[in-house]
Amino acid sequence: MSFSVSWNTLLEELDELSEGATLITPLSHKRFRITDVQQQRVIVEFDEKDDQRPLQRDQFETLYRRISDEPDGFELDRLPPDADPYPAVLSLHPRFEIDGEQEIIVETEGPTTSQLLEKEAARESVDRTEPDLDVYADALLLVDALERHDVDVLEELETTGLVNLYTLLSDVQRNADTLRKDVADILLTRLHHDRPVTGPFGAVQRTTRRNRSLKDDEEVLETLEAAGIDRDRVLGVDRSKVDDALEVTELSESDVYEIEEREYVRKAEVDDERKETRLQGLKDQLAATDGEEAAELREEIGELEARIQELTEFEPGSSYHTRSTSG
Repeated sequence: MSFSVSWNTLLEELDELSEGATLITPLSHKRFRITDVQQQRVIVEFDEKDDQRPLQRDQFETLYRRISDEPDGFELDRLPPDADPYPAVLSLHPRFEIDGEQEIIVETEGPTTSQLLEKEAARESVDRTEPDLDVYADALLLVDALERHDVDVLEELETTGLVNLYTLLSDVQRNADTLRKDVADILLTRLHHDRPVTGPFGAVQRTTRRNRSLKDDEEVLETLEAAGIDRDRVLGVDRSKVDDALEVTELSESDVYEIEEREYVRKAEVDDERKETRLQGLKDQLAATDGEEAAELREEIGELEARIQELTEFEPGSSYHTRSTSG
């Protein structure tokens, strides 16, 4: 198929776009819209800075030729700077598709997808499900707590409110770190380039952290001596041996250590039953946003939560310690 035929087909597809349709560039993930379609160029406008730019027909033809010369797909990172919107627009053609994972654009005979955000949003709304993850449950509870308290002025919050916030923040952080590590392990198998890979909310990059640990002491000393370094120059105080020495002498820690004490808050316990009850109430609220019995169900949930609030409020630390001592 000649480029002229493909170009006319692309222009027809662009003419049929709904008003306000938004596309996204495959590498930089910038959002833009088609504002005008002409015979020799396509005018696009980026969401950021209201940047308007013409995309020329001859540049589309150059990209078309390069794709035709690469049966396995043209690598998008070979594009010149600021050429990211060209493959995004070309993906609206029924025979061209962008493979986001491999970062290529290919010509194909089968069904294709495009960089049009309207279709992605519709697909996401259908496939959206509640994940069975601890971080999701804790994040939902945290959002609820943040909406219930005036966190702009933390100093005015009651102690119980601060305890709830700190507990939930701690749980979200721990579970988010666990999930982040799982995600990072998978990403490491997919990042093969030095340049960052960008998503809608940010970018990641494969990097290397160097950790050093000395080899056997005698081996290190012999190696340095062979290089002309006296072993006395590298011998120092071994902290573990100092601690052993303190145990068999009358010396105190302050005799050999500079000690700095720092007070901090540590989570002492978590009321999992209370969290689960509150979480179920939130899930019920979300599920009851529509329907004839929605108002009645929301009222019942409100009364239930009020009873839970009264019966299972977090106790201040002093009460907890008093109860533990008396028991």
